[in-house]
Amino acid sequence: MAKAITVVEQPINAMDRLKTAPARLGEFLHDVRSEMKKVITPSQAEVKNTTIVVIGTVFIFAVFFAIVDSTVAKGIELIFNHLAKT
Repeated sequence: MAKAITVVEQPINAMDRLKTAPARLGEFLHDVRSEMKKVITPSQAEVKNTTIVVIGTVFIFAVFFAIVDSTVAKGIELIFNHLAKT
């Protein structure tokens, strides 16, 4: 859980930042380690099922956009042909 910190605005110079850098780095690495403990690696079956869903969805959208593209192209062609005749 995130820690609540009250921020008091004080001008921080470069030397103060340099002095607190190791402590800030240590806190950052501690936070990274605690978050990485929460990470769960998916099983091979979950990865396989997710991959199948993604590939299937890509093909469905490809077919959908191909149909939309050809429909729009034919519509524009009809409009241009109609305007060229007049």
